[in-house]
Amino acid sequence: MSIEHIILSRTDSIGDVMLTLPLAGLLKERFPTARITFIGRTYTRTILEHCAHVDHVITLEELMATDAATVLRDLRADALIHVFPNKHIARWARSAGISRRIGTTNRWWHWTTCNERVAFSRRKSDLHEAQLNVKLLAPLGISETPTLDRLAELSGFTPPTVDPEFSAWYRPDLRTVILHPGSKGSAVEWGLPNYKRLMELLREGPYLTVVTGTQAEADHYRTVLSFDHPAAIDAGGTLSLEELIGVIGGAHALVAASTGPLHIAGACGIRAIGLYASRRPIHPGRWAPIGRDAHALVFDPACVQCAAGEPCTCIHRIAPERVLQLIGA
Repeated sequence: MSIEHIILSRTDSIGDVMLTLPLAGLLKERFPTARITFIGRTYTRTILEHCAHVDHVITLEELMATDAATVLRDLRADALIHVFPNKHIARWARSAGISRRIGTTNRWWHWTTCNERVAFSRRKSDLHEAQLNVKLLAPLGISETPTLDRLAELSGFTPPTVDPEFSAWYRPDLRTVILHPGSKGSAVEWGLPNYKRLMELLREGPYLTVVTGTQAEADHYRTVLSFDHPAAIDAGGTLSLEELIGVIGGAHALVAASTGPLHIAGACGIRAIGLYASRRPIHPGRWAPIGRDAHALVFDPACVQCAAGEPCTCIHRIAPERVLQLIGA
């Protein structure tokens, strides 16, 4: 099978893109001379630029502003894999004449735009999201399901060095711990009272705490969290994604719900501590961070409400003391 150029398309959030990077690593292993182009969103470009396996990045926004079919045709790709379904990209790829267009059977428009379709259900599967992504490589001869440790090794992700502007956040006598309380609605959150208590506990030990988030998230958490301590830093709304990745890569640990920064931390190899509900499909079996020091905590794996698929606040009962113990392990 001669494959020289493959396009991966995933145009959703940072965490989803992070869990797609191992696909590029697998493809590079199977087709060492192949080029990998990744179609993402403008705000995930920085992530992709730090992946050694991605040779070229095109954003959805760029495609929408031009003759997308012509742009894709000029890439002369052998295959395009729709990791995240997007009907516009599917139609452009068909119009571009890309010879192998791979998608799932679960989107009706793939039946008219894709010529190779893979049947599987993400919602009903017991596999992790990163493993489910690999299912889409079956038409290219990659049919095994790698372990999560194996997939973590294949991410090819390397963070930038910490910007000198933030060097004061890293002291030889303290461990830097990042708290990311918000999730922009993508996950069930642990709750600001728990983060407040965790910050109080961290102040009693050899830790420097950095709290991160968007400006809107910072406006919210500042109503509860206190920064009247020299070892507590409020970085909300101040960091670019490039800077945030560098700050994460230089830290000892990060605590968050199932968010992009958590998955960045996992890929950076720092202690990534994810806080989860056990309800499907948002449980850690599907969305836990992957990495050499990645961890996922739930209050009760057998929570009755979560098992029934009902809204549940059991995540709020994960004790800050339990999180602290893992931070210091």
